Amino acid sequence: MKKKRKKWSTFDIVAYIVLGLLTLITFFPFYNVLIVSVARFDVISKSNLYILPKSFDLSAYKLIMSDLKFWTSFMNSVIVLVAGVAFSMCLSVAGAYALSKKGMPGRNGMLSLILFTMFFNGGLIPFYLIVKELGLVNNILVMIIPAGLNTFYLIIMKNYFGTIPESLEESAKLDGANDMYILLKIILPISAPFIATFGLFYAVERWNEWWYALIFISDSSKAPLQIYLRETLITSNSLLNTMAMDMAAKGNSAKVYTPALQMATIVITCVPIIVVYPFLQKHFNKGIMVGSIKG
Repeated sequence: MKKKRKKWSTFDIVAYIVLGLLTLITFFPFYNVLIVSVARFDVISKSNLYILPKSFDLSAYKLIMSDLKFWTSFMNSVIVLVAGVAFSMCLSVAGAYALSKKGMPGRNGMLSLILFTMFFNGGLIPFYLIVKELGLVNNILVMIIPAGLNTFYLIIMKNYFGTIPESLEESAKLDGANDMYILLKIILPISAPFIATFGLFYAVERWNEWWYALIFISDSSKAPLQIYLRETLITSNSLLNTMAMDMAAKGNSAKVYTPALQMATIVITCVPIIVVYPFLQKHFNKGIMVGSIKG
């Protein structure tokens, strides 16, 4: 039996055209960054806007990869990513699970205090003084501990855990399981898509972390990749000259187009998250919708 072909209405055609144009508008900046990053030094236009690739040269990437400062920043970002996501997920999952219990003493008061922090804060100067008193200035932990908990994510997680049937936990307790065992062996496995979604959110935040580093870290050896990217974009000419001198000393006289160096840094910075995202994409829609709608 032949399947009936779907009849395309005028609305469908217009919707696809509009969405296609929006996709192109969204994708083009990334495409342009990639094209400029492989531009050759002798292929320079007055504008950095490229429609078609005019050259293919990996000198900018080689130049960045030869910079020891890049690898130091990269490793700092990896440490912040791994430790930060683990720390944030532990706080969020444990806090959300506890707050989802209606019989928890002081639950409403704690929720009120948590919600208060979403709208009000003490300001930058008191925050800096607190961080300084804790000894986190010029410490890589300043990018992990102060930003350890996202209140919005915590509320959504709490709403999700509140939708899990109480009978599931009651039956486990009848078998002698305690709260920690129930959370680790029962709740987390059935919440895998949800947990993976917020793990991705925290991973993106940690990988893109630059604000705490900009304010609290002055030692370049402890700066993350985003600070390296910022310095590259701001001081690309002087950085390019320094790198070129280093390469010339090693017998490499290749020239690099300054915007190519900037764009190559952006591409390298984006690659890790782009690589991770496809593995978690299948959980993304299901995870975020469950917590937001059912809550």
